Amino acid sequence: MARAESVVGVVGAGTMGRGIAQVLAEAGVQVLLHDASEAAAHAGRGFACDMIERAVQKGRMDASAGKAAKARIVPALSLDRLGQAEIIIEAIVEDLSAKRELIARLDPILDPAAIIASNTSSLSITAIAAGSAHPERVAGLHFFNPVPLMKVVEVIRGVETAEQVIERLIGLVESFGHFPVVTDDSPGFVVNHAGRGLYTEGLRVVQEGVTDPATVDLLMREAAGFRMGPFELLDLTGLDVSYTVMRKIYDQFWQEPRFRPTPLPERQVQAGHFGRKTGRGFYRYRDGAMERPAEIAPPALAGSAARIWLDRSTISDQAFLSALAARLADWHDDGMAPAEESICLVAPIGLDATQAALSAGTDPARTVAVDPLFGPDRRLTLMTSPAMQRAFRDAAWAVLSASGAKVSVVRDSPGFVVQRVVATIINIACDIAQQLIASPGDIDKAVRLGLGYPAGPLSLGDTLGPARILAILDGLLARTGDPRYRASLWLRRRAELGLSLLSSEVSLS
Repeated sequence: MARAESVVGVVGAGTMGRGIAQVLAEAGVQVLLHDASEAAAHAGRGFACDMIERAVQKGRMDASAGKAAKARIVPALSLDRLGQAEIIIEAIVEDLSAKRELIARLDPILDPAAIIASNTSSLSITAIAAGSAHPERVAGLHFFNPVPLMKVVEVIRGVETAEQVIERLIGLVESFGHFPVVTDDSPGFVVNHAGRGLYTEGLRVVQEGVTDPATVDLLMREAAGFRMGPFELLDLTGLDVSYTVMRKIYDQFWQEPRFRPTPLPERQVQAGHFGRKTGRGFYRYRDGAMERPAEIAPPALAGSAARIWLDRSTISDQAFLSALAARLADWHDDGMAPAEESICLVAPIGLDATQAALSAGTDPARTVAVDPLFGPDRRLTLMTSPAMQRAFRDAAWAVLSASGAKVSVVRDSPGFVVQRVVATIINIACDIAQQLIASPGDIDKAVRLGLGYPAGPLSLGDTLGPARILAILDGLLARTGDPRYRASLWLRRRAELGLSLLSSEVSLS
């Protein structure tokens, strides 16, 4: 497919359509850009040409190559002009009826061998293809915004899609340097499906009163290493859009508990607080800049510094506590049992502070939990039980801060905050692999490129340890009884067998 003389029609000259036209033209493809509005078609071409010229001015493209690329984008002012196209990429409004109607109009115009690809982000390709007399030539080609920068494209196979159609679309995507992810027709495909964990679990944490949105975001950035937390992302993408996708995927999976949203985003939408675009969402914005709430300062270290005793039981991560002990040299109580006034520090996986104190046999009034998942050199999460006395909490907070750590304090929650969110992300990716929606390697790369995560979710699970992720989920399920935390069999079996989460099974053929 990657031939300079190839002709591709792009229907819809909005944000997505003009970006698609740009990358195709830069790759040597003749583009026929159509829109229901002639003015929009010309404007879309003009925008794409401006972006190409900007690349020339910045030295990313030769001037002659830029001139040739711009010449390849031609406004097609009627659908009939698209008859010469080998592939049509539909990028119109996200409405099933509109897409079906367009495809029905294209059928008699196109050559029988031509392909129709929909850039839908959430509609069923199979349902869209039902609008065609030739559903075998209809597939999905889901780009991400901005198209030139987001280097992943989902190639979606409907129930009737012919395999040669998928192969040609893979070749087209590779021709302009993007990564094609082949996926079956499933709600959310791969990227939006995998992205549910960050949003829904972040919302659940706040709904339960564990902490506030800003602290969740802070921990996901500075403890887990993500570029943005769930509430920053919701504000950036727009709650009016994101909440609709949440509801749609939840319903399309027949109310699968893993994708269950909370009332929080609906309240924001009802209030018209969509995020950055309206000046207010989970955060407030002034002149487009986010106003982050000030972080609470740690308490002052008392004159006679508190002593911290580190739990030696099996419920705590001993490697983490050993590393932490080196930082707490001046405050470390190294007795076999804690002194009467010492703070008891536990580091559990998948437990809350109440469970940890009772399991370790320490005094709940002076037992505080620290999340060990990402080690002691990142932001620490300090978690208290309802029995924790404020003086001991403040002393632990002050000592850890004085040792050089950044510390956030949260209320009792099995799995803290980061454990919960990260384990949910990994679990959903494992279930995508279990359902054979896409290959493990494609899932990992698609999520990393499409969502900007620090690593693919399956690779992240391997780094943290599948057995630890399983322990977090099993702990959450046992404590809450909520089936949203049931572990994917893909994860459970690989954790039990000591295998990588990226390992595929032997083919049945």
